Amino acid sequence: MIKIEVVYAMPERQVLLSLDVPAGTTAIEAIEQSGIRQTFPDMLVEEGGIGIFSLKVPLDHPLRSGDRVEIYRPLIADPKESRRRRAERDAAE
Repeated sequence: MIKIEVVYAMPERQVLLSLDVPAGTTAIEAIEQSGIRQTFPDMLVEEGGIGIFSLKVPLDHPLRSGDRVEIYRPLIADPKESRRRRAERDAAE
């Protein structure tokens, strides 16, 4: 067995779950085993939407002891568009 963590955050609530999983468990298997979907039933887990310590990994990535599986939310706003609006606002001041 290896020790890992699964984490997901919304603006109003964050959850970090520690669990022991069999060696060879994949990231998506750990997410399912963690039970985090009961806390966040609307959470989307898709390819490109998870990582280990902020490095994106595929869903079938095998985990190692100490890994923290992070589930990412879709962006609410396009970062480039937000920077453009902020620059326009600052230039107008």
